Amino acid sequence: MSAWSRSVWALPILIACGGGTDDGPSASEPASPAAERVVDLSPWDVPLEVNAPGTLADSLQVEWNEEFGQLEVRGGEHFSLVVVEAPGDIARLKADLERDLLRTHEVLAEEPGLLIYRSAFPDDPDLVFVHGYRELRVGDRSFVVETHPQGHFNEAEVEVMVRSVVPREGA
Repeated sequence: MSAWSRSVWALPILIACGGGTDDGPSASEPASPAAERVVDLSPWDVPLEVNAPGTLADSLQVEWNEEFGQLEVRGGEHFSLVVVEAPGDIARLKADLERDLLRTHEVLAEEPGLLIYRSAFPDDPDLVFVHGYRELRVGDRSFVVETHPQGHFNEAEVEVMVRSVVPREGA
């Protein structure tokens, strides 16, 4: 079993042990802790849904951030995404990462429409951040799903987050 596979299998344990909850209203109704919860984003005119892990489903919140023009999906300390209606551009993101003079970046996973990368400050080995970026197209609309820029997540958490958002059936 690869290190990545072990990380993905360990994620539910990490979330269960360390995930806090927000006290705000839940975006969905209670379900069993082991079940995956589908949260429909169409009330915000976004034809996507989030397949939230059961350990996060009860704390999942969806809010429109007017200031930044983005939809924010959060659940505890280990799940925080930003969804923006915009065409994605992984090539540009990679070029921006290469030009970054402050941090070093390493691509951890790359597929068509998906990039997971690690950013580190060379002078401080404790300042390491893992980010995910995903492009989704639904009909003639394009969306970018990213891990929250201020979030501090491990690789397995990022992998689960960016893959949890999918086009809504029938959209």
